[in-house]
Amino acid sequence: MKNPIDIAFKKAQKEERPALISYTVCGDNNKKTSLNILKNISKNLDIVEWGIAHNCPTADGKEIQNSSYRALTNGIKIKDVFEMVKKYKKDKFSKPLILMGYYQMIYNYGEERFVKKCKEAGVNGLIVVDLSYPDNKKFARLCKKNSIYFVQLIAPTTSKQRIKDILKISDPMVYMISMISTTGSALKVTTKKIMQNYKIIKKINPKKKIAIGFGITEKTIRELKSADGIVVGSTICKEITRSLKSRQNPVTNVVKLVKKLKNKIV
Repeated sequence: MKNPIDIAFKKAQKEERPALISYTVCGDNNKKTSLNILKNISKNLDIVEWGIAHNCPTADGKEIQNSSYRALTNGIKIKDVFEMVKKYKKDKFSKPLILMGYYQMIYNYGEERFVKKCKEAGVNGLIVVDLSYPDNKKFARLCKKNSIYFVQLIAPTTSKQRIKDILKISDPMVYMISMISTTGSALKVTTKKIMQNYKIIKKINPKKKIAIGFGITEKTIRELKSADGIVVGSTICKEITRSLKSRQNPVTNVVKLVKKLKNKIV
């Protein structure tokens, strides 16, 4: 049985556009709002990423840190994340779901227990930011046994040989980091250079679906639309923050934003 992530990429490819992938923090600013945001934006998405809030992130910029802070302040726990995934997956517009987090929380929870809970809840993929190749090989095999994609990361500094090694053992979806920075920073390289790096990866293994993330905004997304997938996270988290500060409905405003993003790549 094919992983729904595969099906999502193939659907987008058939429509001659990249797969649009969102990133939000599960539980921001509370469980109800977070779930409503994901349900309502899913119509215009192909894949969704939900971040597990963490108080010591290594890759998250200020927008995602703000989202995580709100979720943690409101008491989000890993058990809540699994329950929310189950609720989301019951929605008729639900899409393939990737959980994104840090290894320390998985290690403390127990690797096998964590992956088992992911499978039971309906998680389709996992990104563990600080568990890189080759140290992630054992955990990646555990994910594979449970029909969950372990999404490998490739950075601009990754050597060609290392890219080959990663692609050789990776699942069909790979996350390409656009630049050396935390999430949400202004692009420090041109979109042309990002696409050059993307083509290097595709040339090594054309079959892998490469999603580009970090620093993607309304202004830059159109120039990256020849990629297999595009991940937008900080831009969405920033809109949630803006909406809350302005005492506006974050669900309504984020839906509008995601529609705009989708229109720029179709």
